Amino acid sequence: MPSLWKSSVPFLAAVVLTGCPTPPKTQPRVTPLGNQVLEGHAEPVLTPVRTPDKEGPRVPVETNLTNVSLRSTNVSDKQWLSLDEWNQLSGLEPPQRFDNGWGATFRSRIPSGVLSITSGSRVGYWNGLVVALGFVPRLTNGHVFLHALDLTKNLSPLLSLHGLTVKPPRVVVIDPGHGGKETGSTSVLNSGFEKDYTLDWALRVKPLLQSNGWKVLLTRASDVHVSLLERVHFAERAKADLFVSLHFNSVDSPSSRSEHFGVETYCLTPTGMPSNLTRNYKDNPAEVFPNNAFDAQNFQFAVRLHRAIIQFTGRTDRGIRRARFMVVLREQNRPAVLLEAGYMSDPEEARLIASAGYRQKLAEAVAMALE
Repeated sequence: MPSLWKSSVPFLAAVVLTGCPTPPKTQPRVTPLGNQVLEGHAEPVLTPVRTPDKEGPRVPVETNLTNVSLRSTNVSDKQWLSLDEWNQLSGLEPPQRFDNGWGATFRSRIPSGVLSITSGSRVGYWNGLVVALGFVPRLTNGHVFLHALDLTKNLSPLLSLHGLTVKPPRVVVIDPGHGGKETGSTSVLNSGFEKDYTLDWALRVKPLLQSNGWKVLLTRASDVHVSLLERVHFAERAKADLFVSLHFNSVDSPSSRSEHFGVETYCLTPTGMPSNLTRNYKDNPAEVFPNNAFDAQNFQFAVRLHRAIIQFTGRTDRGIRRARFMVVLREQNRPAVLLEAGYMSDPEEARLIASAGYRQKLAEAVAMALE
């Protein structure tokens, strides 16, 4: 999966979270995710189950992490909290429990939609979109318990998603991945380079965002090499309110290409949480980077951008994920998101990526998400 931000550190394809594809109209393609295999991003048919009245035990905190607090209450004295209690503290109705045949799924109605959590699975859903959790939810005495960091960093930001705003003057830096000697991924269809497709995507995004009132700056406007840190410094000099890096994905192994397709969206892993994607980067949960100051906004922008791309393109939803090895994200002093809008190693998606019409849809999706 060659990439400028990927080339900043040596890596191997050690993917912790590999995606949850939507089956095409013909034979469905199935991809493992976490410790189970799911077909499609649509949630399975569920059967209601009565939840026992007795709530499971709560596990005391085993870490001195700071900022482990919910939007509605301080939970720094707990490492795990039941979804029932989180709902109550957040002013929500109790979650409904369902049986999906292999686990217990709990659905909660929140101001921005419907949230689904399944015990034993790192795959959560918000309005049908895949949200990768940092920790596997636990089922205890009929109640599902989530790690405080998942509640704080992944669920709580969804409560105020509609309140995400940027005050004028709104400055966004759009970062076309790669450039110059860094070609990025190579298409299996026509040997086209990722660097050319990301630049075209960025050039299409710019006028659309400008018409929405954004001041738009590109880290590169031609086929030139720009280092990872220079992209970060560029956003710093511009006093940008938001940084969005554009990419297309790829896998090197022909045997795994049939399992890798669809759209992924990344933001920095919060301190204390394991990443969903590590490569051979030594993923140290204790690390704190400048961009961790924007954990909530990172996730909120990632959700909006990911949702728009899935809606505009109809492509497979591989989830909103966390990673901490991406230099262009972790060193930012502003909200930052990285988009992977398809796999150039997949023949079907390589054909789409080579299409100007598809890249225009991607541009319109970004503009819609930031409108």
